[in-house]
This record gives sequence, C-alpha cells and structure tokens, in this order.
Amino acid sequence: MPKSHTPSTLKPGIPKPSLLKRVESKMFIFAHRKTLVLLDGEYGSVFKGRSLDFDELRAYIPGDEVRDIDWKATARHGAPLVKSYVAVRRQNVLLVTDTGRNMAATAASGETKRDIVVQALGVMGYLAHRHGDAVGLVHGNATVTRTIPARKGEDHLERILREVDQHTNLDGGPSGIAHQLDFVLRHIKQRSLMVVVADEFLPGPETETLLRRLHSRHELIWFTVHDASLASEPGAGETEIPDSIDVADGAFLPALAVRSEAVRAAYATASREREARRQDTYRRLGIAEGNAGSSHEVVPALFALLEQHKTRSQNGGIQARKRQHRAG
Repeated sequence: MPKSHTPSTLKPGIPKPSLLKRVESKMFIFAHRKTLVLLDGEYGSVFKGRSLDFDELRAYIPGDEVRDIDWKATARHGAPLVKSYVAVRRQNVLLVTDTGRNMAATAASGETKRDIVVQALGVMGYLAHRHGDAVGLVHGNATVTRTIPARKGEDHLERILREVDQHTNLDGGPSGIAHQLDFVLRHIKQRSLMVVVADEFLPGPETETLLRRLHSRHELIWFTVHDASLASEPGAGETEIPDSIDVADGAFLPALAVRSEAVRAAYATASREREARRQDTYRRLGIAEGNAGSSHEVVPALFALLEQHKTRSQNGGIQARKRQHRAG
C-alpha cells in the first residue's frame, strides 16, 4: 500500500471534531432504521441467559431451558421445577484491536483500515452505551499493549475512539494482535463481550490455543477489516496500477509486476484460498466472525455477526444438553 501522510488542517485552539458523532452520522447514512433496530436487538440478546442472578424456583413451563431444571428440587417436590433468574443489567464490553502499522494501511475500499476500525468500534460502543453497559479498550502492537478501563458515557467512548485513531499510524510498531489476546487472557478476569477487530489475521497453532481459552471465558466475537488487493485492476480515475509498499515489512511491489493478467489471477486464487482457511479456522473454533472492507459495510456486517454469534451460542447450548442427556 502506498505510504502517505495527510497533514492536519486543524488550527491550534480549535477542538477536534467528535469521532463518536462521525460514527453515528455514518450509521444513519449507511443503514436503514429497520437495520439499526435489528442491530440493537441482536446486541441486547448477546448476554441473554448469561450473567444472571438466581431469583427463585418455579414450576416448569413448556419451552423452558432444560438446563435450568433443578433436578434435586424436582425429586423432592415430585414435579419439574426450574431456577428463575434475574438479568444483571450491567455488562462489560471489551474492545480489543490492533493499532500496529498494518491498520494504517489501505483497506479494500481505498479508505485506511484505521477509519473502518474506528467505525466498527464506535458502533459497538454506541450499542453498549444505549444499553447502559461499560466499555473498555485493549489495543497495541507486537511490542506494547495499552488499556483503558471499562466505564460508561459518551465522553469515555470518545476517548476510546480517539485513542485508537491517534495510535494507529504508519510510523507505529509492527502489528501483533496475539499480544493483545494474551494480555486479555492474563489480566481480564471478568466475563465480558469481547469484540476483536483486526485485519486478515490467520491464527497459528499457539494463537488457536489462546483463542480457545479466551472463548471459554468470554463472549468472543471477531471482526475482520479487509486489506486492499495488491494485484487489483486500476481504481476509479486511475489509468495505471500504482506501485505499492507492504507496510508490514516495507517490501516494495512495483506496478510492473502485477500488470500481467496471469499474475493477478494467481494472486486472486491465493487470496481466496487464504480467506477460506481463515474463515474455516474461526468456524472450527466456534467463534463468530464478520468482516467488512469499507465503512458503509460495517453496520450490516456487525448485525450479521451478532446474529451469527447468538445462533452459535444457542446451538452450543442444545449440543451441551444432548451430551448431558446421553451421559445421564
């Protein structure tokens, strides 16, 4: 991706525009009201049946979860009794993201990946704010991890978005989301909705083990921001394919190397195979994974991601009850 810097046009003393307001504006520009209502509903259902306090025993009603039956009380009473719970309103949402230099590179849409990351984190933070949940942040690169403790409020969410925006630049450290995942495993004990936002990261064996442990402790979902293609056709308004630089290692890719249709076809095939392996990895780990290559794709992609997570959680509960039944 071409390395470039855009100088600030803000004058000293003039407040910076709100990133949260920018996120909210894009939400309403890119999404229909129905989509936003559905997105809000899907977010609200993520913790359904979890993080609950016991209330009382009551008679079983068809449709109740089998796992809520109190078998000892049922044996004493002579009729099925289930445990009734009261939802704990306050939840923690933990935003985990890569702010290494990979995320300052160009996305599939031509935007910087940083802008799409801020949009995705902002939407999730906005939903959490509407539901009265606290939001925290873990971010960094392969050499450093930074945190902002979970709190509530728009000012706090603005601080989180600005932290990500300011620390994601081409002069930053190399990306290494595994370092942030390891930090969460070692230091974050309270069960949270853990939303990881990174680029096209393909976990290796060690990271897969790390993800399994995190997935058993938190409500873990993954959101991928797509890279720009290094061997694509010229974009709108361009007559030639530009030279590119891989910001991860500084490798130079001259335009001459990708003018060949055969080279572009081979690159496209390799990219599809890698994408299939990446999606299969998250599917095998039981982690819901969504993706977007542009800001306007974020809202529908997050809606599909939350819906997928809810479905997987429900299916996981059904399978667990079946195993419990066979064991009994």
